[in-house]
Amino acid sequence: MNNVKVFTLMAALTGLLAALGSYFGGQSGMVTMLIVSALMNFVMYFASTKMVLRMYRAQVVDASQAPALYAMVDRLRQRAGLPMPLVAIAPHEQPNAFATGRSPEKSVVCVTAGLMKLIGNDELEGVIAHELAHIKNRDMLLQTIAATMAGAISNLAYMAMFFGGRDDENSNPLATIIMIVVAPLAAMMIQFAISRQREFKADAVGAQITGRPMPLASALQKLDAYSRRIPMHVAPAAAPLAQVNPLAATGSGFTRLFSTHPSTDERVARLRALVPA
Repeated sequence: MNNVKVFTLMAALTGLLAALGSYFGGQSGMVTMLIVSALMNFVMYFASTKMVLRMYRAQVVDASQAPALYAMVDRLRQRAGLPMPLVAIAPHEQPNAFATGRSPEKSVVCVTAGLMKLIGNDELEGVIAHELAHIKNRDMLLQTIAATMAGAISNLAYMAMFFGGRDDENSNPLATIIMIVVAPLAAMMIQFAISRQREFKADAVGAQITGRPMPLASALQKLDAYSRRIPMHVAPAAAPLAQVNPLAATGSGFTRLFSTHPSTDERVARLRALVPA
């Protein structure tokens, strides 16, 4: 099912680019944009992981550079029955984490520098188990493609600001304004539809991996609180990949309205419900 959704997203991007090419350049513009869309789809599939890591300025580390973190990921991935993912650290003070990659064999678990400083080991295990759950559930390809696609759509919308139409006589300022407003909104809605329910499932599977729901529940509360106090400067397109909304401290009310992250209180309540009576 996830692969079908990935194909649908790529087809949607192709259709959007073709429509833009036709509007701005007629038939020749449409053909050009179809070629561009084919290249973009190829790059998104094979290079989206590197693009996401670049958005977070994350660096892959090995066992010699982060022995405790590496050992923890290795121990938990064995419990989950997964191959060893790459481990990365993003240089942000806000505690957060995400997983990316197009398959379990090509996956990455990334944590921020702040995460390792500001929560306890049990809570860190819960956070990492949540990200491994995304890998186990095969969420990463769909979420990674959605993130890179949202970035591409937003960039196209900004390009529309500078290219108002095929010529001055035929240009349509209203259409350009609509593209500038609607395209980023469409990108957010794509991720809204994809990400929200997956967090609940990853929380539940993460709790199964560790065998303890409450450390993850405690970690989520801390991450939510810190995210509102410590800003993180990351591309909005990449924000839905993170365990809690990394833009909570800087986002406007409009941005929060379209947040792809479910309520932390609801996530915690569901985790508490998993504790045996």
